[in-house]
Amino acid sequence: MTDVLIVGAGLSGLMAATQLQAAGQAVLVLDKGRGVGGRLATRRIGPGRADHGAQFFTVRDPQFAAYVAEWEAEGLVYVWSDGWSAEADGHPRYVVRNGMTALAKRLAQNLDVRTEVKVTAVSGWQGQTTAVSSGWQVVTENGRSYQSQALILTPPVPQSLALLDAGGVVLDAADRSTLEAIRYAPCLCGLFWVAGEATLPYPGAVQGDENDTLAWLADNRRKGISPEARLLTFHAGIPFSQRHYEDPSELVLPLLAQELAPYLAVDATIREAQLKRWRYARPQTLYSERCLPAAGLPRLVFAGDAFNGPRVEGAALSGLAAAAKLLNN
Repeated sequence: MTDVLIVGAGLSGLMAATQLQAAGQAVLVLDKGRGVGGRLATRRIGPGRADHGAQFFTVRDPQFAAYVAEWEAEGLVYVWSDGWSAEADGHPRYVVRNGMTALAKRLAQNLDVRTEVKVTAVSGWQGQTTAVSSGWQVVTENGRSYQSQALILTPPVPQSLALLDAGGVVLDAADRSTLEAIRYAPCLCGLFWVAGEATLPYPGAVQGDENDTLAWLADNRRKGISPEARLLTFHAGIPFSQRHYEDPSELVLPLLAQELAPYLAVDATIREAQLKRWRYARPQTLYSERCLPAAGLPRLVFAGDAFNGPRVEGAALSGLAAAAKLLNN
């Protein structure tokens, strides 16, 4: 039995856990992945690194700014650029030294986080399904169960709803309708290890259009996280990603390579290519508040990057808001 159980070790879950633990709560975080971070994701290819989920973050909220200032003082994060051209636009783009995953690892290092634990159902502890008086229970793929007094669900909303459905938990009708209205778009991400030069404009990135094949292209060497090798990250736009999401990598990667070709020097070659699929990459319909406490179901809170965005900063603030809800009730 723990005070708070958090499903999902992405940025929302880790920020919530950090805040709750600092307030003296016993917190357990479960995640189905091999590591922490969710879309704070960095992959090694050859001798290099590439961020293949979140690429950078900006800072607008004072609460988040305080955390970023601490991370910057530690040397964990730094400013990549102030815009996508030689002209600054007033919003520094922060990146993480050695890749975005390093931020998640930094947040998780003093927390009780258990990875490769796939939650399959959430229910009221002691078998209650429409109301919870004793607490919450989650059941995992291997049949193990965990109990807690409070629960924060941070996966993409459709996955959180599926967990509650599997456990027979009945949400308030208005909450259910609100959560079902949240929509996501997928993203196909190509990672390319390039021998030779790339010709991306300052600062080493191209911000395209989410309705085109090329939505984003970044040179991780110029970004500063892959000095040993040139790794390029290519995020495909929404229509392309929807159309080809289930297609094999052998079909998708050559199509992305065609779009990449104009940004490579004539003598550059692709040494290796990998494809990453993000089913819930881009929240398209956001909930207007930072988190959603479930009506009539005590101490259950939904959070994540679909709760009043923007993406990275919004995910962090959502986790902090979820923690505050539990601490104040």
